[in-house]
Parts: sequence; C-alpha cells; structure tokens
Amino acid sequence: MTEFQFFDTPLIDLAQTGRLLFRFIFNILFVLIIIHMFYYRKSKKINFYFTFTLISISVFFLTYLLGSGGVKIKLGMALGLFAIFGIIRYRTEQISVREMTYLFVIITLSVINALALRMSFSELCLANILFVVAIWAFEGIGRPQNITGKYILYDRIDNIRPEQRGELLADLKKRTGLDIVRVEVGSINYLQDTVMLKVYYVLAPGSHPNSVDTIMKLPKED
Repeated sequence: MTEFQFFDTPLIDLAQTGRLLFRFIFNILFVLIIIHMFYYRKSKKINFYFTFTLISISVFFLTYLLGSGGVKIKLGMALGLFAIFGIIRYRTEQISVREMTYLFVIITLSVINALALRMSFSELCLANILFVVAIWAFEGIGRPQNITGKYILYDRIDNIRPEQRGELLADLKKRTGLDIVRVEVGSINYLQDTVMLKVYYVLAPGSHPNSVDTIMKLPKED
C-alpha cells in the first residue's frame, strides 16, 4: 500500500513525492549548471549566485504545487507573474542587463520544469540542454573573457573631446595602471568638473573580472 488517507487527501503518496523530488533535482541540476558554469565563472558575484538559486527553488515549488494541486495556472501567466515580480523587486538595484537576462532564464527554466507535466522525459531533457547550449554559444561570441569593464569618475573633462581621445586613454592607463582598450563617456557634471566613464580593460593573467557597477574615483591631481 503506497498511500494513507487523511480526510479527503492522501497523507503519504510515494508516487507523487518521488515525482516531485525527481523534478526538483532535475531542475536544480540544470539551474546550477547555468549559474556556476556561465554566470558565476565570469562575474564572480556570489550574492547573485545565492539569489538566482533561491529564486529558482521558490518559483519551481510554487508553480509545481499550484499546478499539481488542481489550480489552473498556465505557462504565460506564470512567466508574467514572476517576471513582473523580478522587475519590480530589482528595479531599485543597480544590476546589469546580463543579470536581468539570467534572472529571466532561471525563472523560465524553473517554470518549464515544474509545469511541463505532459512532456516526455526526453523532451524535457532536450529543452534544458538546448538552454545550456544556447547560453554557451552566445556567451562565447560575446565580450571576450579577458576583457572586463569598470566605471570611473574622471576629473579631466577637457580630455573627453573626440580629438583628445588619445590623451584620455594615455592618462587613464597611467593613473589606473589598467590596460584600457575602450572608453565610453557617460554623464558630465560641469559644476564639479567630473565625468562618468565606462572603461574596458584587459585582465591580468590569473585575475578575476570586477563588476562594472564598481566605481573607481581617481584622486585630483594639481
């Protein structure tokens, strides 16, 4: 006997429990592959590692238990609900498009693994594998792995003119010690004679990329 009755619902259902446990392990395995092998390997942001994992677990259990409990919840509604929640919650934080993309991928994968009850196991495996392959392919053709970015609060706004781009790069390399290859000019504060720059530089061998959200303030020179 595999179940015991408790009022109108079974107290223990080994088949249902095994199905839930199997799908949870299956989902968290692919989620951790995506987070650890692709996101964390480049960003080294342990706080987002924790956040993405917990969001995946929360989304999976909520959608799975609602779906298996008789609540009619469709894939579109589930994705919309959790995507809106993620955008509202994280819009106050300075997170990049890359973080938001991985957040949406984690939510999508968790919802699919929780609600695709009528898919065969081979179809579900193929869907998850295609996610991993797509991320691997597009991460590979994106920004080179040895190039990272950083925001710099720069105090020489006369160097930001297009004709002064050579002097700007030379000054930044000298003052930061970074092998800068490209500079993007952001907001300019003429009252304080400062400008926000986003610089891209080559990583030294063995070093890890810093977050582009980090702001380096250069000391004023006479």
